[in-house]
Amino acid sequence: MKEMRAAFTDKLIEMAGEDDRIVLLEADLMRATGTGKFKEVYPERMINAGVAEANMVGMAAGLSSSGKIPFASTFACFAARRAYDQFFLSGNYAQQNIKLVGSDPGILAALNGGTHMPFEDVGLMRNIPGLVVFEPCDCTSLLSLLLQSKNHEGCTYMRLNRKPTASVYEESATFELGKGTVVHDGVDITIIASGSVLVPEAMEAVKALATEGISAALIDMHTIKPIDTELIVKYADKTGCILTCENHQIVNGLGSAVAEVLVENRPVPMKRLGINEQFGQVGDVAYLKKAYGLTHENIKACVHDLLQRK
Repeated sequence: MKEMRAAFTDKLIEMAGEDDRIVLLEADLMRATGTGKFKEVYPERMINAGVAEANMVGMAAGLSSSGKIPFASTFACFAARRAYDQFFLSGNYAQQNIKLVGSDPGILAALNGGTHMPFEDVGLMRNIPGLVVFEPCDCTSLLSLLLQSKNHEGCTYMRLNRKPTASVYEESATFELGKGTVVHDGVDITIIASGSVLVPEAMEAVKALATEGISAALIDMHTIKPIDTELIVKYADKTGCILTCENHQIVNGLGSAVAEVLVENRPVPMKRLGINEQFGQVGDVAYLKKAYGLTHENIKACVHDLLQRK
């Protein structure tokens, strides 16, 4: 178990040492997001915008227009909902190069409660033309995808779990923005998951299904936009049915993105597991997983349902 916020900050410091264009903006959450360490190393390249997220994104746009590579970090609820217009217009419409980081997506907001629990941030961000939207599931994928985000010319939005997270990948694993990663191969059904909540839960489901003689493929779709159409179609052909799992509303999230690919290219039975027309609530992550059905047991039940339809 390693804190993803620590991995994020350490990688940002490393990249800043190699590229003096990198600056970090925060909305008075350095202690929560763990970026205070960056300020200790590069105090002149750290800006605390205070509790003014929209202004922070506007500042990031100005820095980008002057040749900097600004990383703007805050809770995902504020990055998506509160600063959306500024990110849409001053960032993306203006063709700037802002790297927006939204921490504590979905149920990971936990004890901060329903007002801070963004189940809709991916849906909002998917509607921005040309924006890259991604969600690492562990520290290994984070380090690789963060560097690629920095090197990508244009705005990106990353969902980041700031708390300790189990390792999914070996340190030697490789990743590519825009391409899903096959975690486990299979022939009976494909599970497509994203993020540090659902990828590990899906892995547990795959192991349990194997004891029942069910061969399930598992894809970590860390890049939600642009979605990996080629890989989705390949596994639709291979397994004949697909289950998506996400820590987000099933409307306009990962499940919708996959459904769009399937209906236009290879219609097969599919099901979306995620938040279904619900708001957030207060609770720890273990409780919230059960409350919203984001568990390996529920994934197994969905698999059985899909196999019956198949």
